[in-house]
Amino acid sequence: MEVTLELIGGKWKPLLLYYLFGGTRRFGELKRLLPDVTQRMLTRQLRELEGAGLVHREVFKEVPPRVEYSLTELGWSLKPLIEGMDAWGEVYVTKIVSQSNVE
Repeated sequence: MEVTLELIGGKWKPLLLYYLFGGTRRFGELKRLLPDVTQRMLTRQLRELEGAGLVHREVFKEVPPRVEYSLTELGWSLKPLIEGMDAWGEVYVTKIVSQSNVE
């Protein structure tokens, strides 16, 4: 459990993985999907995921430079875990909403 939390814990890493399950994304796309994250924090989180072997970063030698992020095979192996977290969150929100409507 500690290893998993070390690798994907925090506010942004699970969301980044979730969005990358939709396919390869450019940095700007990820920034638009997560408007509350700073550019510095987004870069840091992506580098940590890359360092853990979960995300692949590809730099294209163009002007302006283009960088794309995708999941590695190891990153894809987290899909059931992240989808389970998503499903649990939906159940939780539904339960809280139904409880608040009763009170």
